[in-house]
Amino acid sequence: MVRTPLTPQERERGERLGSLLRQARGGRSMVEIAAAAGLSTETLRKIETGRAPTPAFFTIAALAGALGLSMDELAQACALVAAEGAAAVA
Repeated sequence: MVRTPLTPQERERGERLGSLLRQARGGRSMVEIAAAAGLSTETLRKIETGRAPTPAFFTIAALAGALGLSMDELAQACALVAAEGAAAVA
């Protein structure tokens, strides 16, 4: 299966998501959060660094639960980046 290349906005949104997750993790280790979310540490590392910019919904939901974040907060923060990118293009 060949994946369609990501747009610059999708890459930017993935980087923003990763940054938000790192900030929410604070001083807790990746191992601790990944285990609480039922993910591998490598999966969390890829999401936080933007190398996996489009994680599955259930992956994000699990991370949000482990970090005490609401899905609304994450969606709004990522949507703001998309809206700003669209405004810059227009």
